[in-house]
Amino acid sequence: MNKIDPYSALRYPEFRYFISAQLFFTIAILIQELVLSYYLYELTHDPLALGLIGLAEAVPFISLALFGGYMADRFNRKKIYLWSFVVVCIVTLILIFGLTDAFFFKIDEKHQPWVIYLSVFIFGIARGFYNPSWSSLKPFLVQPEHYSNSASWSAQFWQVGRIAGPVLGGFLYAYVGFINSLWVVFGLFILTIILASFISKKEIKNQTKGKLLESLKEGFVFVRQNKILWYSIVLDMFSVLFGGVIAILPVFAKDILNVGAEGLGFLRAAPAVGAVLVMLGTAYFPPTNQAWRNMLLAVAGFGVATLVFAVSTNFYLSCFALFFTGAFDSISVVVRSTILQILPPDHMRGRISSVNGVFVSTSNELGAFESGLAAKLLGTVPSVLFGGVMTLVVVTYIYSRSKELFSVKLVREG
Repeated sequence: MNKIDPYSALRYPEFRYFISAQLFFTIAILIQELVLSYYLYELTHDPLALGLIGLAEAVPFISLALFGGYMADRFNRKKIYLWSFVVVCIVTLILIFGLTDAFFFKIDEKHQPWVIYLSVFIFGIARGFYNPSWSSLKPFLVQPEHYSNSASWSAQFWQVGRIAGPVLGGFLYAYVGFINSLWVVFGLFILTIILASFISKKEIKNQTKGKLLESLKEGFVFVRQNKILWYSIVLDMFSVLFGGVIAILPVFAKDILNVGAEGLGFLRAAPAVGAVLVMLGTAYFPPTNQAWRNMLLAVAGFGVATLVFAVSTNFYLSCFALFFTGAFDSISVVVRSTILQILPPDHMRGRISSVNGVFVSTSNELGAFESGLAAKLLGTVPSVLFGGVMTLVVVTYIYSRSKELFSVKLVREG
């Protein structure tokens, strides 16, 4: 039996550039998300306003992601993601200039939410292009036998960013203020661009030449015809769509747990702490050995942890429950990431990544809108209880439809 090398993917220099850029980008995005959401809730005291942030990002991203995948499979992926990152930097500058009185003008508080929504909308446009081109890079950075290991390390660095971003965001907001927090975000985006520029251009074999609509359809059909890929994406989409609570955490922090912006930072970081600890283990004990069983159990655990969070009125118990949502979610992330690296042919990776991105955005950003709307209509706690129950219902239904997948082995030949 060959000895498992838990650091095999890290021995590739370009993979190290990739995960480092991903780390700083994730930290920047989550600092920006946290300070924007808390600032917006202080302005409006309306949970629906928080949900509208998700909608403002989801609409352009979902509209453009499939086209972005087509572009990633036909053109220079490096230029696409670098220029998209530049647009993301511009978004931060729009927020700084539009929400501060240190320059020529300051928009009054009544209209400031629209500056935020506009900025998030532009970010959604950029994401529609950078997401498929950036995500489809991973299989080109390591050899096929190291795909599972690279998925674990990539997910770990992403989760470290998910820990550091919210905690830093909470402290920055509390101690240096909203606008200075955004300047830190801008600096991190610049660092991301520098690191990403060190990754060489990747040539695409059997480059797609078909017409746009036919090419996009080809990517979706591939996903739909591969049952483990299709069910893993659908399972993740509906569980996070209903069970996600991240968007309305400012309501819990300010009105239910009474812990302010700093407490919000810890609440936002708690899922990522759980995820990192579990993912450290996945480098040694990959969950792909019995992939489908592990994924179903993980999503069911996510639903139970969400129910515990819903009924908690204690800050530490709430953090503990969120810790387990991240721990369980990380298992499904590693399984799904491995599937996305093993199954697609190289010339379709951009389109398949974009199809996955549409479903992920539906679960995250539209899920954020669903969370805000449900909290507005049902109340904050009942809406989270509803989401946890629906997650368990979805797991039970997909289990009944996918029993043949328990025997699937995630191994790529060659």
